[in-house]
Amino acid sequence: MASQFEIKGIHDGLLITVGDGDWADFRQALLTQMSEQEDFFRGANISIDVGEHSLKAAELGSLRDKISEQGVMLRAVISKSAQTNELAQTLGLETHLAKPIAERSGSAFDTSIGGDEAMLVKRTLRSGNSISYPGHVIIVGDVNPGAEIIAGGDIIVWGRLRGTVHAGASGDENAIVCALELTPTQLRISEEISITPPQKGTPPPEVASIKDGEVIAEGWEFHK
Repeated sequence: MASQFEIKGIHDGLLITVGDGDWADFRQALLTQMSEQEDFFRGANISIDVGEHSLKAAELGSLRDKISEQGVMLRAVISKSAQTNELAQTLGLETHLAKPIAERSGSAFDTSIGGDEAMLVKRTLRSGNSISYPGHVIIVGDVNPGAEIIAGGDIIVWGRLRGTVHAGASGDENAIVCALELTPTQLRISEEISITPPQKGTPPPEVASIKDGEVIAEGWEFHK
């Protein structure tokens, strides 16, 4: 069912893009995924691009209420249907994505660079610690065995990564995992899983990414 929509992190939350098919099937698939990944979605702001779907007020209102019950806020509904946009506005929903601050200035000489949302943690994660965040996660410290990180975007560890990590948890196959010592118990990017084989000595800094359908680790300085 997850193939009916795509989720990616944006600067102010998560953007869900709906594919073709029956709206009721999408609604059920989304609510099921939110229930199964409760820690990942909790507290997130959601924008939904419904594309060509023309929705009724009851359908939008019901989805907003069900999402709210999961601890998630429906912020915006983007549609190619004027009727759907009008109904969304009536329900107090936005009908377009807000631009990052860097794009609002309009200055021809603006040299600022926009970025994505990230969580910065300045400590070592020990066994039993768990982090779940819809954007990128940056750890300044080690991630010990028994610790877990789930991120909608990239995971960067300025230290030893020996716990369990899941980058691109919302389906982003372009997500990466990098660490000064990349020896995780389990490493997952989107739907691809890799278990690190035993290594001798201290490994160099590495970056893991999906290439040709597999999780591949490369030297940090050589990754492109």
